[in-house]
Amino acid sequence: MDSILYENYLNILRQELVPALGCTEPIAIAYTAAKARQILGEFPDSVEMELSGNIIKNVKGVTVPNSGGMKGMEVAAVLGIVGGNADKALEVLSEVTCEDIAKTKELINQKICSCSLVEGVDNLYITAKVRKGEHFASVTIEHQHTNITRIEKDGEVLLDNPYKSEVKTTVDKSKLTVKDILDFADQVRMEDVQPIIDRQIKLNSAIAQEGLDNNYGAQIGKTLMHVWGKSVTTRACARAAAGSDARMGGCSMPVVINSGSGNQGMTVSLPVIVFADEWEVSHEKLCRSLVVSNLIAIHQKYYIGSLSAYCGAVSAACGAGAGITYMYGGTYQQVSLTIINTLGNIGGIVCDGAKPSCAAKIATSVDAALMAFQLSIQNKSFLPGEGIIKDDIEETIKSMGYIGRVGMRTTDTEILNVMIDRADINEEC
Repeated sequence: MDSILYENYLNILRQELVPALGCTEPIAIAYTAAKARQILGEFPDSVEMELSGNIIKNVKGVTVPNSGGMKGMEVAAVLGIVGGNADKALEVLSEVTCEDIAKTKELINQKICSCSLVEGVDNLYITAKVRKGEHFASVTIEHQHTNITRIEKDGEVLLDNPYKSEVKTTVDKSKLTVKDILDFADQVRMEDVQPIIDRQIKLNSAIAQEGLDNNYGAQIGKTLMHVWGKSVTTRACARAAAGSDARMGGCSMPVVINSGSGNQGMTVSLPVIVFADEWEVSHEKLCRSLVVSNLIAIHQKYYIGSLSAYCGAVSAACGAGAGITYMYGGTYQQVSLTIINTLGNIGGIVCDGAKPSCAAKIATSVDAALMAFQLSIQNKSFLPGEGIIKDDIEETIKSMGYIGRVGMRTTDTEILNVMIDRADINEEC
């Protein structure tokens, strides 16, 4: 692998695998609001949040971390203003106190914050407008959870850096391919990647254990361990689900994300960690397998997009299945078959927002990926021409991406319409 491609792949991991506290969409709202207050320089009298549909969808039903169990967009925004530290980005709410929570509840009851849907913008779009008397400030984030594109104060534009999809960032995800990902995993120097991967192992394992030890959400992980026993397959599904139970239930522990999502970060890593323990592989082999799982998931999400009607647990579970196949000693062909078998089975599970049921979708997706792995090591797979499966693994990944990004665009809108009671389902049905 040439040095330019090597550095690109390494930088993708550095950029994507970062810690975040709580579900990333409410955290992004809290961060935007906290930044707006920071720009204003004083505590505001009022807060206006303008949000894209996908942000509303992913915040409406999830518990905001360090909020004392409160949910929703207004809570995320006000808590960010009251107790958030904008300098900590995705860990903006890590320093919230009991006094901050009490103040937030008081301000929510006073209806200091209003939220509205903005259409015709990027799927990930947040603007926070804060006012104090005659002074105001606004901050806008687009495309990525901490990507500030505009800052304004009292009519003066302090930053105007609109997101342009055609502009290349410091990494180029279009260069990702399954074959090169496997080559990179084989060749990457451990000193380059181990600090990134070890942080993912440590943080994501900790929140999974928290989800198994305590009662969060629908307790999917705990239920699976109780009902299905303790086989390696059950543990792989249950630990990933338990991490989501805790995260969606407002647990304040951070996780290392993938593709901007904590749920995807846990799904892509925890099953691989479970199988590494079961097979007693070396720590180096585990790290290299997690390089595969993370990059395969990111590869798929490049085509799907960061927020859509396509459940990210599917692409993340594909990554986990690929990482497990690699760890087992699977060939490039067998890793490709694991991805194909997963997408041919569960590709297209819909995302109806971040909430406790995400844990169930994660368990289902991991289970499907593990079945795909078992098929692939016997060189069995779904065949080209069957549904969306193409002759080539890269074309199959692109096809699924097209369905998620383009084909499910209308689905995304209608899911939001149902969630905010804008659809007349009785008339249509």
